[in-house]
This record gives sequence, C-alpha cells and structure tokens, in this order.
Amino acid sequence: MSGLEIRPVTPVIGAEIRGVDLREPLAPEEVAAIERAFLERQVLFFHGPDVPVERLLDFGRHYGNVSLPPIAPAHPEHPDVMVFELFDPRGAGADTWHVDAIYTEEPPKATILKAVKLPEVGGDTYFANMVAAFEALSPSFQEMISGLRAVHDIAAPMRRAIDKGIRSEEEYEATRRSFPPVEHPLVRRHPETGRRSLFLAANSTTRIVGLSEAESDLLLTFLLSHIQLPEFHCRFRWEPNSIAFWDQRCTVHYAIPDYKEQRTMYRLSIDGDKPR
Repeated sequence: MSGLEIRPVTPVIGAEIRGVDLREPLAPEEVAAIERAFLERQVLFFHGPDVPVERLLDFGRHYGNVSLPPIAPAHPEHPDVMVFELFDPRGAGADTWHVDAIYTEEPPKATILKAVKLPEVGGDTYFANMVAAFEALSPSFQEMISGLRAVHDIAAPMRRAIDKGIRSEEEYEATRRSFPPVEHPLVRRHPETGRRSLFLAANSTTRIVGLSEAESDLLLTFLLSHIQLPEFHCRFRWEPNSIAFWDQRCTVHYAIPDYKEQRTMYRLSIDGDKPR
C-alpha cells in the first residue's frame, strides 16, 4: 500500500486517491485505507485507465451490497449497474442539490459513478458536505431542527422526467405505487462516524412534518439556500474513465446542466439502512 496517496480537494470535502489501480484486486490494507478516507472526506475521486465493469463491481462490493437504483435503466450485461445517459440534462432531476433515492425507506449508503462518455466541455458535478452545513448553524437552530422529520416524495422528479420525455405516465403511476412518500429525520446521525448532518433534497423533499405549510416552506427554503454556500463544496471535473465514490448519508450533489452532448455514466448503488 506504500503507493496509495490521499490528496484533499478542499478543506472540508473531497479527496483524490492516487497510487491504486482499481483494475486489480485490492489488498485488505488498501480497502481499509480507502474506507477511512471515504468516511473522513465523504467523496473520493479516481483518475486513470478504464476500469472494466466487473472490476468496478468488485470494488463496490468491498463496501456493501450493490444493487440497481430504483427506476433505473440497467446495463444489458450487468443488472446491478445503472446506465445513466443524457443529451440535454436541464430539468431531468440531477440539476438540483439532491441525495440519490432519498425517497426510499432505506436510501443508499453510497454511490459509485464512472464516466463512460463525456461532452467535450462541461458536465462537472458539485458535492456538498452536509455535516459542515449543519455544524455551521447556530446551536439554538441546530437544537430546534434536530427533532424534525421531513417527507420525501418521488412524484416531483418523476413528473419532470415525464415532461422531458424520459418517463411515461404509466411508469409514473407504477412508481408512485411502489414508492409512496416516506419520512426521514431532517437531521440524521451517521451510523459510522456518529456526526450529525442535514438530510434533505431540493428535488424530492416536500414538507416538514408538524409545521404549517408556510412554516415548512420557509424552513426548507432557508436550508436549501444554506447548503449552497460554497464553503461546503467541492467541484469535480470529470475526465475519461474518472470514478467518483461518495457517501450518500452526509452529502448532496448537483450535476451542472451546461452541455447538450451525450454524457453517459455507469452508476453503482451500495445499499444503506433506515436513517436515524
């Protein structure tokens, strides 16, 4: 493991991992070092040669069970891998600050995303540290929101997908039946680090339980504005074959919709548990 390097991207989030070849089996000490960096830096970036899908799956399975995300088109040869392809991303859902599949009872622990085909320029992704965002709030405000619960509903992003022609009305109705609205804590505690973080998404968090509509809208507007402060962020510029690996329990991300060329990614979702 002597060649493995961890290079922070910003003071609060993100690290590039160098000196490790994901095309080859990882040594136990490499697996452990990457996991420590994952928990500390929240999102890890890998550059280098093309990693075959089989090896990408092997990498993901070091950190949990890999499964296909909800309502996701699967890779034709690897049913646990999502193929994420867009030509015009504006309004498709990823161009908001979000957590993947937060609208499920047990949102994913982590996501691994690999660049397959990129636009000539553009298509960067922002990541935000939701622990830092929570800790930047005043102690009184932290106390006030820590017992609240939020409702997450797939209806809004699905409706946008229909408007874009990505999904049909039949798919919408079937998905609504499979994934009714769920409640999660507005502030969750990380099951491994114990740190508290905000837990909400601009595209699918619809209201705060126990508040009036006006109060809920006001609080969500404030928090969604707060997490956009750049001191919580890092920005990742994708390169051919780049891989990002991030903790869905304490981050949000935003895919910049500034391109109109093909952008194809492979995505692995690592199973999580019920937020607490």
